[in-house]
Amino acid sequence: MSRRRQPEGESGIDISPLIDMVFILLIFFMVSTTFVKDMDLDISRPKASSAKASSTKAIRLFIAKDGNTYLDGQPVRVWMIQSRVRDLLKSGTSDAVLVVTDEDVPSRRLIEVVDQARLAGATDVGVATELEVGR
Repeated sequence: MSRRRQPEGESGIDISPLIDMVFILLIFFMVSTTFVKDMDLDISRPKASSAKASSTKAIRLFIAKDGNTYLDGQPVRVWMIQSRVRDLLKSGTSDAVLVVTDEDVPSRRLIEVVDQARLAGATDVGVATELEVGR
């Protein structure tokens, strides 16, 4: 019996599975990335020396200089914040609310908004500030 020899051809590495895996990983990271939705308001945030980074998954309430409030880019009345935030808390993964306000907004308006967010069931309510440098 004699052995058959197979014809010698080019031996190479098939990289098509590698390309498939790279595209799958790319799609996975694109889908799992969260984006922070900030409104395009001209807001001068108050300064605080104890500021720290907030969660990117927090529900964001905006208070403009004129006192108008916004939730998800839509204007909302103060008395409607509680029900809208409650709905977002039920459907979301985070129970944190971040209030982004201008430093010229009266404290009465800020307290009203924070109070409505807490009444909606948010356990972590914070106010966005800028970190004060030099202290």
